[in-house]
Amino acid sequence: MFGKFDHTVRTTSRRWGRAGIRRLRLIKGELGSDTGMSTAEYAVGTIAACGFAAVLYKIVTSGSVSAEMQQLIERALSAQF
Repeated sequence: MFGKFDHTVRTTSRRWGRAGIRRLRLIKGELGSDTGMSTAEYAVGTIAACGFAAVLYKIVTSGSVSAEMQQLIERALSAQF
């Protein structure tokens, strides 16, 4: 059913007996189920993006940056083609 995992179970059963098989199945169960992880990762990423956007907004709307951006736009609009 699991291919390589089944081979590992058979090899482990010879070496460690039933306790080894139980440990392997426990590990396979724990590592094989990631339910909910992508939702948590998206939530953390969204919060980080919102925080970054808030900091960037504060920087862009500050007096010195706003004045520089206005000068840049004025120069771009007054350029001769």
